[in-house]
Amino acid sequence: MTTATNAAETLKARLGRPPRVLVTKIGLDGHDRGSRLVAGFLRDAGMEVIYTAPWQAIETVVNQAMEEDVDAIGISSLATDHLLVPKLMDAMRAAGMDDVSVVVGGIVPDNEVPALTDAGVAAVFHPGSSRDDIVETISKLIAERRGD
Repeated sequence: MTTATNAAETLKARLGRPPRVLVTKIGLDGHDRGSRLVAGFLRDAGMEVIYTAPWQAIETVVNQAMEEDVDAIGISSLATDHLLVPKLMDAMRAAGMDDVSVVVGGIVPDNEVPALTDAGVAAVFHPGSSRDDIVETISKLIAERRGD
């Protein structure tokens, strides 16, 4: 068992259920290979993954996150979709979902990362981020948000 899987399993024991993560794409980019790979990483580590098709509207993501009672949301960006994430963060706050961690992965220029973190994004994963780093980081973020 890897340290990433251990982190997810420890979190599962603390929560009394598997951590729930919504993996999605907002905007008009339909390239979802990366998000499908990450969804598999999280699932294989013991998390419950809710995966959506690409082209989701911000309101749809917020509603789905509420309905599914997720602990975290992963947004995949290949072609500037990450520029929509500050609007997602505003919608999350308006819906009272401050306890849900939001992470972004994909093609995000370094000079655009501060706008995401300033908006409330908890982590940004660039191409080449390791499976263990992604799983461990998301596990830690969920544990922190849940007060563990």
